[in-house]
Amino acid sequence: MPQKKKMKSMDGNMAAAHVAYAFTEVATIYPITPSSPMPEFVDEWAARGMKNIFGEVVKVVEMQSEAGAAGAMHGALQSGVLASTFTASQGLLLMIPNMYKIAGELLPGVMHVTARSLSAHALSIFGDQADVYSVRQTGFAMLASGGVQEVMDLASVAHLAAIKSRVPFMHFFDGFRTSHEIQKIEVIDYEDLKHLLDNDALDQFRKRALKPQNPVTRGTNMNPDIYFQVREASNPFYYAVPDCVEAYMSEINKLTGREYHPFNYYGSPDAENVIVAMGSVTETVQETIDYLINKGEKVGLISVHLYRPFSEKYFMKALPATAKRIAVLERTKEPGANGEPLYLDVRDVLFGKKEKYVIVGGRYGLSSKDTTPGQIIAVYDNLKLPEPKNGFTIGITDDVTFTSLPVKENISTSPEGTFAAKFFGIGADGTVGANKNSLKIIGDNTDMYAQAYFAYDAKKSGGVTISHLRFGKKLIKSPYLVIDADFVACHVPAYIEQYDILDGLKKGGTFLLNSIWDVEETKKRLPDSIKKYLAENGIKFYIINATQIAEELGLGTRTNSIMQAAFFKLANVIPYDESVKYMKTAVDKTYGKKGDDVVKMNYQAIDKGSDGLVKVEVPAEWKNLKTEKEKARGDVPEFVRNIADPMNRLEGDSLPVSAFNGMQDGTFPQGTSAYEKRGIAVNVPEWQPDECIQCNQCAYVCPHAVIRPFLLDGKEAAGVPAGTTLIDAKGKGLEGLKFRIQVSPLDCTGCGNCEQTCPAKPKALIMKPLGTQLVENDRWPYFEKKVTYKDTLMPKNTVKGSQFAQPLFQYSGACAGCGETPYIKLITQLMGDRMMVANATGCSSIYSSSAPSTPFCVNAEGRGPSWASSLFEDNAEYGYGMRIGVEQMRDHIADLSGGMIAAGASPELKAALQKWLDGRNDPEASKAAAAALVPLLEKDGSPQAKEILRLKDYLAKRSVWVIGGDGWAYDIGYGGLDHVLASGDEINILVLDTEVYSNTGGQSSKSTPTAAVAKFASSGKRVRKKDLGMMAMSYGYVYVAQVAMGANQAQTLRVIQEAEAYPGPSLIIAYSPCINHGLRAGMGKSHLESKLAVECGYWHLYRYNPLLEREGKNPFTLDSKEPDWAKFQDFLQGEVRYTSLKKEFPAVAADLFKAAEDNARWRYKSYQRLAGGEQKQ
Repeated sequence: MPQKKKMKSMDGNMAAAHVAYAFTEVATIYPITPSSPMPEFVDEWAARGMKNIFGEVVKVVEMQSEAGAAGAMHGALQSGVLASTFTASQGLLLMIPNMYKIAGELLPGVMHVTARSLSAHALSIFGDQADVYSVRQTGFAMLASGGVQEVMDLASVAHLAAIKSRVPFMHFFDGFRTSHEIQKIEVIDYEDLKHLLDNDALDQFRKRALKPQNPVTRGTNMNPDIYFQVREASNPFYYAVPDCVEAYMSEINKLTGREYHPFNYYGSPDAENVIVAMGSVTETVQETIDYLINKGEKVGLISVHLYRPFSEKYFMKALPATAKRIAVLERTKEPGANGEPLYLDVRDVLFGKKEKYVIVGGRYGLSSKDTTPGQIIAVYDNLKLPEPKNGFTIGITDDVTFTSLPVKENISTSPEGTFAAKFFGIGADGTVGANKNSLKIIGDNTDMYAQAYFAYDAKKSGGVTISHLRFGKKLIKSPYLVIDADFVACHVPAYIEQYDILDGLKKGGTFLLNSIWDVEETKKRLPDSIKKYLAENGIKFYIINATQIAEELGLGTRTNSIMQAAFFKLANVIPYDESVKYMKTAVDKTYGKKGDDVVKMNYQAIDKGSDGLVKVEVPAEWKNLKTEKEKARGDVPEFVRNIADPMNRLEGDSLPVSAFNGMQDGTFPQGTSAYEKRGIAVNVPEWQPDECIQCNQCAYVCPHAVIRPFLLDGKEAAGVPAGTTLIDAKGKGLEGLKFRIQVSPLDCTGCGNCEQTCPAKPKALIMKPLGTQLVENDRWPYFEKKVTYKDTLMPKNTVKGSQFAQPLFQYSGACAGCGETPYIKLITQLMGDRMMVANATGCSSIYSSSAPSTPFCVNAEGRGPSWASSLFEDNAEYGYGMRIGVEQMRDHIADLSGGMIAAGASPELKAALQKWLDGRNDPEASKAAAAALVPLLEKDGSPQAKEILRLKDYLAKRSVWVIGGDGWAYDIGYGGLDHVLASGDEINILVLDTEVYSNTGGQSSKSTPTAAVAKFASSGKRVRKKDLGMMAMSYGYVYVAQVAMGANQAQTLRVIQEAEAYPGPSLIIAYSPCINHGLRAGMGKSHLESKLAVECGYWHLYRYNPLLEREGKNPFTLDSKEPDWAKFQDFLQGEVRYTSLKKEFPAVAADLFKAAEDNARWRYKSYQRLAGGEQKQ
């Protein structure tokens, strides 16, 4: 009796992890988007004791970098253990040296790669195949999957063939488009996979392992006499790979009933025009072929599975004898090449054949750019031309080098009867998670097929998310965004003004809006374009005030469960009563770790989701409304008008290549975030002037610099907009000035840290609904543009005085309540006009440069921080390179100056040059000396003067800052960071310590403390946190400090100023509460969380200043008071990263919690010893 198929909804990452776990004994891992979920699954399953096909629990080892993961994999393989790893993009490039070794030594390792763009002119976390093409020379066999089901089926071929052939395999699939697309697929059972294993080959592999019982030498140093010959000796192993792969594919075919070969053909048996491609686009091509064949066209597709070794035998077997014209599609770009790699392979295979083929190549889909059936039709149309275009592009408009093919029409080729839906949400509101659950509810509990894909912008939580879901009775491929929806939901009321949310909604479709207004007010608020669309297309329109319901239930801004229930009620894909049961089961699974109270609130949210629905009747007269296309803003910079605004309206795909002339190197102007005005907050602060004590702490802690204190002179005060309240400024030197706290409501993310931090009683800031504060939008431009920043009236070494300085880091894409950004903002207020920033890849680089939004900005003089990011692993070296480059130029100026003085320059010029030489290392002195020197040099006119003038931007001393997170500083970049600190040269390093890899989703780092649950530490971290500060102190000449802004604002300020003034390397480690911590009090209390962390002894404040030692003093100062250890365990219970351990692994929780406290006490005692047994009170 045939076994019943096991169907399950999962994404490509989970499918790959399922198979990898089966064949893996040791997994060496490191996080990188979008591959991280694969090792996360493996780690989670191992933590729960799941067995592989050998009856073993997989040993999971997190390394410090991808290079380390590849090295450990190499070592594990040499020990006779089957090892795997998972990576993408830059991570794959770091593995290249070990890939050569593993292949050269014929070891059966397997890498699963989510193909992703490489950092070139910019970083992109999204998918193309540039990374996998860049390792094609290493000797790894390369196997491609084109969809989630193919990942499940072909991942096993990679493992099985590697063991049998001795050639290591890289199994890859498209990042995001396949890795994160959820499909209902057939799951292959481990017992079936076990029967396919060649046990003899496995035994031989184990016998070849390094062991003292039968010792050998490997990895020798060879000379010219034999190296070449030995390199060629491995040829037979590679010649055997295609047949080995075909044989295992045949076994999978028997097992699944699906047909796989090294090259698969799909289409007309007598096709003349054929596309060759690999990856997810092949499914789009297949749908398009079905559409074209129905129209009588003879077209086909060769899907490449085995890319290396590239087999002429199997390629020719797949190619129809009738083929005449071939287009090769490539998801990469190789500048300067005669063509991309797959095109060159195909052309080489067909060279010299009797048939004379026309072969062209083209590029598509870089950085996950959507590739639609309409674009594929354009490729086939190109092949029909007398002279088809070669080196073409699809999906863009290239009006510079004219490579793009015209797309005549956008068609949908999804199976008939498919229900499609789009959901507009905001990052961290739970929309994506709810939609994942919705898809699994339908996919796993009905006989329907289901597909989900999630499109994001590059911001952190707070960015726009669009969920694309499809359901139907027929198999769904369609690896492209929904372009014809039956249902659209908008979860964020502000989006109706910002995006064309109804684009593609079918006639008679349903529109659901989360509206904070009643029916009549909603009608007033709707833009005319939406009203007209609703009326003309017979759209069924519903509203629900999910925002209010969520607040009443205590869910904050998380409206997801409410909107999910409303969707199931309206869509009627499955009976609503059944969906409620399934939704609540999903809530148990999703939120169970967070506690019963959270589960209960989400149960109530589901119940309210249908009760709160209100149908809005669409007036027929809306059809007659006149709508005009929105005009480009005229009062903004050209970049904002022509590039940023279209991108922010989600229209960036339509921008032509010519829009980026002058920006080919990836350079963006500063300060563009000021023009976004996203309006994403539910509540924003309202200033209460009568209660305000003018401490400026609210501005100090604001993560997005949207709340600022202003001092106004008489003229400025007289010009304020009507109704603006001003009060007399308090403080020495502020006599006669007016004071106001001004908020920019549309830039605020609504975290509430300002209200929580305000020390006034009653509070001088109260959170109010956004709609009640929109009058401040008219005031903000006046204060921003007409009121000067009076930052010289009070010393900047006070919290109050520092906040009268302009923040040169504002409105970033960071999460609401972010614990990192206040530190960066403060540094820019103190020295931003002379800063150079090198930023490690990670959260801080993403919110600092989410194109087109640039939060670093300039002051009234046009000065501000320059900012650049290289890679993840080399940030310290990158920043150090900036520093030595600048100093080289300054040394050159010093040599020129000395020469001019010696050569007899005028007395006035001599004095100015000497003044600069004397003060070159002092920020203010060098700036003043430069201002005096430049006009004298212009007057002098000598060749030396002209040379100095060419370098005049180097005259003022710069402040070089290296910024990054703990994943960089503690792990992948530690070697470089250590080397730069050891150099003794003057440079400033800021480590934003969230104690996890925040940007990739919260994986464990060496900064993660004992007992914390993080990805890659599913059952709690078992070893103590690395003490980066103590390691740096061991040099004796590095300024080192630990800070926590919420615990001691003055200490943070003092540390930053001391570190920057220190004539050598400085290291600041800044405690940064993060959304990944799961603060039970919410991110609106992130500064309070820092305070609690210090009070209980979880985190400690100190300064190590080597200058004090030169004065005969103790260089170490412990700034935090004696902890109240009785509060330590309570602190742990305030964060889900700790409480989830008690929920999931109660047997170990108590011991690990105790170990966490013991480690904190141990660390504190070591600091006490450094402080000489004394501490600062």
